[in-house]
Amino acid sequence: MSNRELVRSYAEPLKLGRRKGEWIDVRLPDSLVGAPIQKVMQQTPLAPKLANKLLQGKGIVLQGSNLRLRLFPAESIDFPSDWMELNVLYEDDFTLVVNKPSGIEVHPSEHGQRRTLAHGVASYYEMTNQNVRIRHIHRIDKETTGPVLYAKNEFAHYQYDKAMREKNIERIYLALAEGVLEKDKGTIDKPIGQDRHHSTKRRVSETGDPAVTHYEVVERFADHTLVRLRLETGRTHQIRVHLSAIGHPLAGDGMYGGKRGLIARQALHGERLIWRHPWTNEQLSARAPLPDDFAEALEKLRK
Repeated sequence: MSNRELVRSYAEPLKLGRRKGEWIDVRLPDSLVGAPIQKVMQQTPLAPKLANKLLQGKGIVLQGSNLRLRLFPAESIDFPSDWMELNVLYEDDFTLVVNKPSGIEVHPSEHGQRRTLAHGVASYYEMTNQNVRIRHIHRIDKETTGPVLYAKNEFAHYQYDKAMREKNIERIYLALAEGVLEKDKGTIDKPIGQDRHHSTKRRVSETGDPAVTHYEVVERFADHTLVRLRLETGRTHQIRVHLSAIGHPLAGDGMYGGKRGLIARQALHGERLIWRHPWTNEQLSARAPLPDDFAEALEKLRK
């Protein structure tokens, strides 16, 4: 079967049945019962490349009204496991969402690095008898807290990467900015590039990549503002750079001009993640509770 034959034409994904080990059942509507496998596969959200891979590996079985797909082949976990207490916000056969604490990185930034969130997820998969590779879909900064999305198979990884490119995964943040923002809501549209003098720092630059952040004020204090932000793009340090650029750096963010008296890290928390199920297209969401240090900073300001 050629890629052209497998061009997707589905309007609504076929309904998933039960998972059985490495396989999952897909229930066909009456209109597809007895149809050629090419036509059936056109109605699924499987990318042509993956559909062909399954066909060649005998990972597709069509019997009457039941389509069986080997979407969950056993994989070798590709990170050594480091046990850590994980706060799992959401999990199903395709997806894992973990609430990352401050002080650890999502993924190693140098060879041989250990005790990142990837190593913790590897330990979680090992302890729960899941033979799954580590596939993070996005990253957040080491000191930022909040949800991180993982795909648990190749199909979900493809779907989530595509959703990220098409800006269909929404990330909502809470940030404590220094100073008092006058407008109740606004948009910061400033391109971001790498700082010439600091390899890990970013800055607003006319030659940088497009970056758009939407914000709304949640609560004002004497000399700080709690804001909720939605990212339209996902540049490194985007919220930190954008708020600093308009004169309101994050509390605790020494790299971008914030002071560390109120909180010992940048006051940035991923409050909510919104995405769609890779097969059913159902909207899903996960909310991460405010971490203690952030909550304590707000209490100090309210007093």
